[in-house]
Amino acid sequence: MYSLKKIMTAILLLVSILSFSANFLNSASTASKISNSTSNNIMISDSLENNQLRNVYDSYFLVNESLVKTDSKSASLNAEKLKTAITAVKMESLKMEEHTIWMKLSKALLADAENISNSQDINKQRKFFKSLSKNLYDLIKVSKSSEPVYYQYCPMEDANWLSREKEIKNPYYGAKMMTCGKTIETL
Repeated sequence: MYSLKKIMTAILLLVSILSFSANFLNSASTASKISNSTSNNIMISDSLENNQLRNVYDSYFLVNESLVKTDSKSASLNAEKLKTAITAVKMESLKMEEHTIWMKLSKALLADAENISNSQDINKQRKFFKSLSKNLYDLIKVSKSSEPVYYQYCPMEDANWLSREKEIKNPYYGAKMMTCGKTIETL
């Protein structure tokens, strides 16, 4: 009977040790996964920050393309996308410089996008685009885009716009004066 107790104790001890070892190895693996996940979250956070503003910029460029094509309906729809992108920005995740500029400009950006989206008149849309471009220039200048962005100028309209293309495609005159303008800065 005494030896049966020893055997049972030994078996329980062995099971406990094996269980503990398996648990320990599993938690070490989990800790490693958590560590990797944390570094991925940091990268995701950085990319979220960049994606928020990238969504704003991408939507702006869609409005720009619509105005180049003199397509007021498309400009209105793309300005709706821009409004959505602007309202989706989480200020707390922006870098300090971006946050400061965003606080200063977000209402004006939203108002310009709203005015463009509410209008079907291409001339009015272009007027609001002028203000939108000026404000977005101030933001993109501090956010340092990963791709080159060209700040371009139309002397006939005395207005600027941002473009992903070096080639001039004038959003203020469209096909009437497609190549009127010049690049004044590369961001």
